[in-house]
Amino acid sequence: MAQPLTADDLLPLVAKLPRDEQVRLAQLALRAARDAKRDAAAYQRMPVRPDEFSQDEEGASWESEGWEAVGATR
Repeated sequence: MAQPLTADDLLPLVAKLPRDEQVRLAQLALRAARDAKRDAAAYQRMPVRPDEFSQDEEGASWESEGWEAVGATR
């Protein structure tokens, strides 16, 4: 399994970016952090309900029905 990257791993790459791209990257990182905080707050206000996601273990099987004939017509 690959080791997760750290800020120290990325710093040499960021240092190679032109100044305008460094600023853009910082803005994107701040926006992502702000969005993650907003999403976390939304889930705290309205947590996921137990019935919100299907418990069907064969949930994707209905998507595959009918495709058998697609390759057989050639």
